[in-house]
Amino acid sequence: MKKPLLWKAGGLCLALALLLWTLWGNTALMVSHVTVPGSRLPPAFSGFRVAQVSDLHNAEFGAGNERLLGLLAESAPDLIAITGDLVDAGHTDTETALAFVAEAVKIAPVYYVPGNHEAHLPQYAALKAGLEEAGAVVLEDRAAALWRDGEAITVAGLSDPAFAGAGELFGEAPAMVRAKLGALLEGERGYTLLLSHRPELFDVYSGCGVDLVLAGHAHGGQFRLPLVGGLIAPNQGLFPRYDAGLYTSGGTSMVVSRGLGNSVIPLRFNNRPEVVLVQMEMGGYQGCPITYIHRPRRGWVERERGMALAHS
Repeated sequence: MKKPLLWKAGGLCLALALLLWTLWGNTALMVSHVTVPGSRLPPAFSGFRVAQVSDLHNAEFGAGNERLLGLLAESAPDLIAITGDLVDAGHTDTETALAFVAEAVKIAPVYYVPGNHEAHLPQYAALKAGLEEAGAVVLEDRAAALWRDGEAITVAGLSDPAFAGAGELFGEAPAMVRAKLGALLEGERGYTLLLSHRPELFDVYSGCGVDLVLAGHAHGGQFRLPLVGGLIAPNQGLFPRYDAGLYTSGGTSMVVSRGLGNSVIPLRFNNRPEVVLVQMEMGGYQGCPITYIHRPRRGWVERERGMALAHS
């Protein structure tokens, strides 16, 4: 009788430990470092660092998101990119979202694109206005030139296909995004950084000649299985192809963030919330450094077509 009791006690202890580890893993912030080489990257942007914040879904890491903001400050990025789902359509708190962005712009310039949750938000217009008032650059189907030491790259951003009701069944979303990107990047011959919520459209981004894409939406596959990867992701289904990390196709690289918050599925497994620190470097993938290299920040100037803004 003692042996079965020991097995049961051991099983209960293991289940409790697994539950506690899972709960810890849903709030244990981490930074993932990714180095992305680019043959068309101007020398002035070699070492340029972008901190990607994705799929926050109104989550808070400490009072006023102090832990998240502290992690961003420690990373000392040159730019902060928010790649959609800053809020959650099911439990929207725009005040918390705007308060986070108001502090983030003190760390680095913030560029934002909306996700599918913003597309279903009745108060999205107010959120967008609040973001711009806080100092964020909202790239909703827009492109801007980012200047550094006399050289420039193009930063483009797409609104989520859900804003137009475009779906996947008949290929509406890929066709619409292809047309938008074609118009945004018409005549563009330099390096392009694209912010877009949807990773499943990677073939479209690559076909349009984008150099680097930052995307989210997949939540890392929600439940990450050893040797397998993510289990399920929106718009990709089971065992998603693009769930997390770096993907390449031809001259296009895409970084997919596992994101920070949860939505329909309230828990993650083996899938810690992350900020991705992307470091852009000159060159191709052969011989590319894979370790994080610290570089001092440099002054920069951002000019959008038709207007100019200076940042110190």
